[in-house]
Amino acid sequence: MARPLRIEYPGAWYHVMNRGRRAEKIFHDRHDYQVFVELLEESWEMWNIRVAAYCLMTNHYHILVQTPDANISRSMRHINGVYTQRFNKRHRCDGQLFRGRYKSILVSGDSYLLQLVRYIHRNPVKAGIASKPDDYPWSSHKGYLSVAKKWKWLHKKFIFSMLTKSRKDSVKEYRRFVAIESDEEIAGVLERKKWPSILGPETFIDWVKGKYYTLKADQEVPQAKDLAPETDLIINAVCKWWRIGTSRNVLTGPLMGDPIMTPLQNR
Repeated sequence: MARPLRIEYPGAWYHVMNRGRRAEKIFHDRHDYQVFVELLEESWEMWNIRVAAYCLMTNHYHILVQTPDANISRSMRHINGVYTQRFNKRHRCDGQLFRGRYKSILVSGDSYLLQLVRYIHRNPVKAGIASKPDDYPWSSHKGYLSVAKKWKWLHKKFIFSMLTKSRKDSVKEYRRFVAIESDEEIAGVLERKKWPSILGPETFIDWVKGKYYTLKADQEVPQAKDLAPETDLIINAVCKWWRIGTSRNVLTGPLMGDPIMTPLQNR
């Protein structure tokens, strides 16, 4: 199967998730969590991404991110790759850390963002490891409650603006909103084994499909068999190397009854 490219355009929003290989831990201690958070801030500076929410669980993470420069693939490759390198170096291991290519949903920039922020910040509560979002240290929830400069990279003002027009009431309204359980529709979508590629109202889904699906169909990564050279080219190359005339029955293959290397073995 050809692997479709991710839809990327300036200003696109994505809910991104990845898990550890075989559901193994990707965060072992406070240091691991902190390294990943620092990497998100580093990527904000390097790739100009806007992280609106994140939650780091023991064996997976959730990130809500906007890409002004249409670079979700490059930025996530950097985040996953660099974290894997740092993790392996510290824990003296090697190989793949994550299960594979990260999962992502293209999200419309409206009320769905609010629902996702709440879902992400309430993830520890739903998992039963915290009684409320305030009790979990490894999410951006505490950044929404803080005015400290260290959170300047967190893209929370835009989310606040969707909750209230009053800056002084923004934290209060946010607290009220996140205290309510996550929307069942959103939870149902994100808890499926296979995610949809787009999340939003029908108008947004139709717009994306109309603008990008036809284009992307012609830009899929080709199957491996489509990248292989023609059989005749292989035959000619082998004959040239072994100085065998192509008129001989060099390559007929097992399906035609002759061993593929018979002429070579008889030289």
